[in-house]
Amino acid sequence: MAITFHCECCKKKINAPDTAGGKWGKCPYCNHKCYIPLPPSEDDEELKLAPIDETEEEKYTRMMLETQNLTRSLLHQTQEPQENGKETAIDDKELATRIVNYLKLMSGGSLDEAHNLAEKISPYKKSAIPILEKLLKAKAPLPGLQSVPKKVLEHYIKDMITKMG
Repeated sequence: MAITFHCECCKKKINAPDTAGGKWGKCPYCNHKCYIPLPPSEDDEELKLAPIDETEEEKYTRMMLETQNLTRSLLHQTQEPQENGKETAIDDKELATRIVNYLKLMSGGSLDEAHNLAEKISPYKKSAIPILEKLLKAKAPLPGLQSVPKKVLEHYIKDMITKMG
């Protein structure tokens, strides 16, 4: 008895001898390398298959597209969302503290944390730039920044001004 199957590539019907089952062979029509299925045995149960519910497939596709769009929008979001939709105001002292903490993190090599903090500082760039310029002109570094070499500190400050500018 011959094994009958369809080519995966050209979909034409192919007959193969029983001894070829479980092996690979070339389609006589398109030369595609095909797997020849094993012949059915008498004790195998027939699998009962059900058709695909098209409405469920459409719903799944819509949900996946929505998930992809949400993910894309979240990955492109640069600021943390605020509860009221606007940035909350902070005073210059708090902003200066954030800037000093940013400089400490940069000098300590905690670049990811520094980047996150810079994201929180950047909405206040109009107030932050004058603070950074004062730090740049200061004769002595602020407490907590004395251990950072002056040239390195200047570089971090200038870099931050450039990014905000």
